[in-house]
Parts: sequence; C-alpha cells; structure tokens
Amino acid sequence: MSTNIKIGIDGMHCAACSARVEKALSALEGVKAAHVNLALEEASLEVEPGRVSREQIEKTILSLGFSVREELSKDEDRLILEAREARKRMWHIWLITIVVSIFMVAHMFFDTHILSSGADGWIVFLLTLYAMLFPARNVYRSAFMSLKTGSANMDVLIAIGTLASLLVWPLSFLVKDIDPHAFSGIAAMILAIHHTGRYLESRARGKASEAIRKLMNLGAKTAILLEDGVEREVSIRRVQPGDILIVKAGMKIPTDAVIIEGKANIDEAMVTGESMPVTRTAGERVLGATLNVNGYLKLKAEKVGEDTFLTQVIRLVQDAQHSKVPVQLLADKITAVFVPIVIVLAVLTFAFWLLFPDTAQNISIAILSVIPLKDPNHLPTGLAAALMASIATLVIACPCALGLATPTALMVGSGMGAKRGILIRNSEALQLMKDVKAIIFDKTGTLTHGKPEVIEIHLETLDETIALGIAASLEAGSSHPLAIALIKGAEEAGAITSEVQDFVEHVGQGVSASLDGTRYMLGSRKFMESAGLTVPEKTFEADYASRVYLADEDRVLAIFLIADALRDNARQVVTQLKQRGITSIMISGDNPATAKAIAAQLGITRFHAQALPEDKAILVTQLKQEFGTVAMVGDGINDAPALKTADIGIAMGQGTDIAIEAADITIVRDDLACLPTAVELSIQTFKKIRQNLFWAFSYNLIAIPLAVFGVLHPVISEIAMAGSSVTVVTNANLLRRKVK
Repeated sequence: MSTNIKIGIDGMHCAACSARVEKALSALEGVKAAHVNLALEEASLEVEPGRVSREQIEKTILSLGFSVREELSKDEDRLILEAREARKRMWHIWLITIVVSIFMVAHMFFDTHILSSGADGWIVFLLTLYAMLFPARNVYRSAFMSLKTGSANMDVLIAIGTLASLLVWPLSFLVKDIDPHAFSGIAAMILAIHHTGRYLESRARGKASEAIRKLMNLGAKTAILLEDGVEREVSIRRVQPGDILIVKAGMKIPTDAVIIEGKANIDEAMVTGESMPVTRTAGERVLGATLNVNGYLKLKAEKVGEDTFLTQVIRLVQDAQHSKVPVQLLADKITAVFVPIVIVLAVLTFAFWLLFPDTAQNISIAILSVIPLKDPNHLPTGLAAALMASIATLVIACPCALGLATPTALMVGSGMGAKRGILIRNSEALQLMKDVKAIIFDKTGTLTHGKPEVIEIHLETLDETIALGIAASLEAGSSHPLAIALIKGAEEAGAITSEVQDFVEHVGQGVSASLDGTRYMLGSRKFMESAGLTVPEKTFEADYASRVYLADEDRVLAIFLIADALRDNARQVVTQLKQRGITSIMISGDNPATAKAIAAQLGITRFHAQALPEDKAILVTQLKQEFGTVAMVGDGINDAPALKTADIGIAMGQGTDIAIEAADITIVRDDLACLPTAVELSIQTFKKIRQNLFWAFSYNLIAIPLAVFGVLHPVISEIAMAGSSVTVVTNANLLRRKVK
C-alpha cells in the first residue's frame, strides 16, 4: 500500500535543479518513486505510509536551497508577479551592463579612457559588484547550494566566470603586469545574458498547469437539490451521494448520477468528443459537466467530489504531466561535467605556471611563433603569469556560444513555426518531433470538421431544394446539431423556409408540424415506423452517416444523410506522413462501423473505436512501447489525458481551450497540412543545433589550450567569444532558408 504526495517547489531554474531534487527525494527512506516536474514546479512522490513524513520531504527540499509552496498550484496572479520580477531584474542588470560596456569598449578598441584610468576601472568594478550583490544575487545562492549538495548547474558556471573576472581588478593592485580592464566588466555581460533567459523562462512557466485549471472550471458550480418536494439551489460541494437533483434544459449535469425520471438529449462531447447529443432516459447514467440540451431530468447523485468522472480526467492529466521525464537540456548535461573539469584545469594551470615557469614560458613562445597572438617579449612572469593564465582559462571557458547554440536555433525554429501556423509551446516538443514514428489522430474535429453536414440526400418525390426548405422550416430555432446541419444545408441550397403551425417535439425521435396545410414529420427511422409509415430500404455510400427522414402523413418524402465530413486535405496529409515513414493511427469515441468507414476513406489501416478518455491515454502508452516516440493530435476535452501522455501533444487551433493548453504544439490555422511542416521544421532546426554545437565546442577546444599556456590576450579572447556567439546566431538564422 502506498500513498501519493504532491508538493509545490519554488526556485528551480534548469533541468539540473529538478534532477537534483528528484535524486535527493528518491534517496529518502520510504520513498518508492519521485518525479519532479520543472514546468509545473511540482514534486510527485509515491511513499510508504509511516516511513517518511511530509515534514521530512519538505526539509530535504529546503536543504537543497529551494522553497516549498503552501499551495500546490500557483495562481495566475503569482505567476504574473514572478514574470514581472524577472523582467525587472533583467532590465536592472542590462542598464548596468550598458554603462560598463561603454567604459570597456573605449579601452579595448580605442585604447582610451572616458575618465582617468583608475576611475574607469573602479566604476566598472563597483557597478559589476552591485549587479552581483543585488539583482543577480540569486545566481550565487543557487550556485552555492548546488555545490554544497555535490552537483553543478548552470549557475555554478556563471558564478565562477563572473567572480573570476571581477577579482582581476583587486588582484591588479597586488600583482603587477595584470591588465584589469580586459576582464573586470565581463561579469556584467554574462549576468545580463543569463537573466534575459531567466525572464523568458518565467514568462512561459505557468502554461503547463493551465489545462488542469481549466478542467477544474468545467464542472457545475451549483445544483438544484430536491428536498421534501422543494427545489433549492445549493453549492456543488453540498451535494452528497443519494441526493435527488433536478436538471432543466440548458443546464450542466452537476455530478455523476442516474436518471430516475425524465428524458433528454445530453451533449456528451466532453466525454466522447462526438458532436451528436445522446438521448438518455430513466435508468441510464449521466456524467457531471455534460450538458442537458433539452428535456427535464430528475437525478440521483451517485459519485461526488474526488470520485467523479471529471476529477478522474483531471487526475489523468496530472499523472501524465508528472510521468513525463523532463528532457535534460544539453547545456545542463554538459555543464555537469564541464564545470568540474574547467575548475580543475584552472587550478592545474595556476600550479603549472608557478611550479614550471620556464617550461610554461617556452611553450607560450613556441605557440606564439606559429600563432602571433601577442608579443612574446612582453609576456608576464611569476605570479602574474599564473594568475593571468588561470583566470583567462576560467573566463574564456564560460560557454557563451554553447549557451546560445541550442536556444537560438530553437527560437528561430519556433518563430518560423508560428508564422506558418504552428505554435510550439516548449523546446522538447520541437526536439522530439523529428523522431516521431507514429501519429495518433482523434477523429472528430481533427480528421473531420467536427460539425455535422448534409452530405447526401435521397429523394422519393420532392425536389431537393423544396425538401431542404421543409426540413429547415421544421427545425427553425433548434440548437440540435442535426437541425443546424439541415438549416445550413437549406441556406446553401437557397431553399425557402416558412413558419410552421402546431409544432410538436418528440424527445429523442424528431419533430412534427403543419406547413401550408400539410402535416410533416422529421426524425428517426423509429419515429417514422411508430407513425405507421413504410421506410424504404436503401444502401448509401456514406453508410456510417446519421439518417434523418422527412415524411408527410402518407409516406417518406426524403432521406437526409448527415455526418461529420472529412477535412479536405486529411488523406493527403496521411499520405505525406507515410512517405516520411510515420504511421497514422485513428482513435474515436464513435461506433466501429463509422470509425472503419472514415479510416478507409483516409487510407488509415489502424484505428480504434468507442474509446473513452482513459482508453485513449492507455492506448497512447501502448503505442509508445510499440513505436517509440509518438504524437497525439486532438481537439476535445476528452483528448486532454492522451495529449499529455503522448511524447508530443498536438491540438487543433479550433478545438477546446483545454485541449490547446494540454498540448505541446497547437496548429493555429486549424490546417492538418501543418503537421508535415512541423516534422520538417524539427529536422532542420536540429541540424542547425548540431552545427552550432560543433562551432561552440570547436571554439572551446581551440581557445582553452591557448588560454592555459598564456598566449591568448584578453582582447582577442573577447573577440573570439563574441565571434563564436555571432557564428551560432547567424547559422541559426540561416534556418529560414531551409523550411519553406
């Protein structure tokens, strides 16, 4: 027997941070499994009761330098406040950096000083120190706590580089031959770039939890409780199992219940994703948050609170979010090894210059004879040489280009996606899209338009336009999807409608009314047969479509076939994906016959019908085991768990807000043709990332040895660092030529 505990955590900034928390929590006695979600800033733990307490867990988190939130989820106001604070810190540091840069550029490139030499240096030193102590102090606290727990995150690298460059100025008063102007302002520049990334991260941080918040808002807030024959509106929290509830037309079903009296059409799109309401009558069960389209129902509450279907869907989304292992950012992976190596290398460099000064000097002179980076006759000696070489190693090893290599390409790639109607919510989605082996499509609203249309009319006696006019007249004012389809069909055909008399609604069967002295009926086959009419036996090409019969008192006059029509380019997209080696799989809450017919039209050989939300999520999990990386495309509330379970969740732009918030990628233009484009964009983006990483590593592999042997002048190192950064940014922007 185990218990699940969820705890909100503040202060995590990178994948290394979340990995550190996860490792520490997993090591606690009594913790069977621990997953830390960086996007949600939450930890989900499976624990053995009695062996570990919540207090112990919170104490462990606090010992790592992070804080524990009192409430699990952050509210929107708090998220906005965090983004504002991050923006304020970013601009604070950039203001300092701009001033510092003016002094440094004057010295480095024009060999002049704005003030006297000493005054320039002190201003740069004090401004940089101020930036480190105040707006950027969180970096040093994070780095300290990271090292204290025996690991290294990106903040450790930032802290080392900035502290090393800052300390050159005071050291220059103790050791001659050190040029402090070349180093002392680099710290401010590094901090400015680092905090710009932090701001962009905080602005997007709250998106991952919006799907859950919107799901929670779906349910009814109140219910009509029947007590002693009196109806009272009460809070949904007041409802208990066994209570008798009244649900009138247009109201949401307040909780999972069974119908004890009445009959109505229920819109269950939240559950099945299907646009057609379903007729429910006494003895049948209904689910909370579904909609009573028409009719009057008396219900007996069965499940409330945590046991309802809606709450189970919310739990599925939460579990899927936590079961996703966050993709470690490449920069964080590298720094875990890179930082300790650089520190050791800097220490060894310092010792080498102190212990073997002659050898070090000779190597420097030999290198300078091949690569004339500085005058070999003016090399520093002794302690000055050791300090210059070791500090140069630390500063030049700060991987600016490495840090820009991936995010710059991702930024360009996601920007290109946005222009093409592909909204990419996180970099992991863009990264994984190139590896997708199967794409799972929800049927309704994804492969189809999601709205019923008149796709075929079989006429017995009437003209098509007249038949549509009569049908639309009978359905005038109805909000039923089939009625809307008939009215729209009549409008498109230019049919004339008239006002009817003696209108009668036959719940669950159809309607009847008099028009120009003739009594007409419009509805189901069962409705026609109950009126004693003979229904003609017909075979239709679209056999899966819903059939609506129009009749007078003597005979059936027309048969309307109404169905959710396929998107125009759906089959073409399936073909394009197949050419890329990607298998298309269809999943639907509809009946097997309809699902089979739709799949056949699209050229899809694998499909699953009558799938509920939990079925879709389970199926996605199974397909991940079969194919590896899979994507799920959906548009409805019922697709949210599957979208979160898939490696990549893709929502259609005209779908529900909850599906969009649960997805990693949103097709804004509501055009399936964007899917092959998204795959191509991912492939080309990661080609650029690999090229950028090559240039970034090449820079470090060449520059660090030169710094170790003291031949890399600080001015040249600055140019090299800037040049490497410009190279990766320029290369990333060349991506625009690759994807049309």
